[in-house]
Amino acid sequence: MVPRCQVEVLYFAKSAEIAGIRSETISVPQEIKALQLWNEIETRHPGLADVRNQVIFAVRQEYVELGDQLLLLQSGDEIAVIPPISGG
Repeated sequence: MVPRCQVEVLYFAKSAEIAGIRSETISVPQEIKALQLWNEIETRHPGLADVRNQVIFAVRQEYVELGDQLLLLQSGDEIAVIPPISGG
């Protein structure tokens, strides 16, 4: 069994509107693929599926593609869900 850890998920702009919160602490496996981590977040906030292909996903302030990249997380790590920012 893979040990779990507590990570802080930060939601920005449209993702915060969809989730209805700006941040939350969730328990996830310490070893998890980026896409599996996204799926854990999306399970909590199904509306995020609408922006899945548009968001920037960051783990410990480093951008991560939603794919098979293995993440080694520790309690207290920050995960950011950042939708595209439009300007004029």
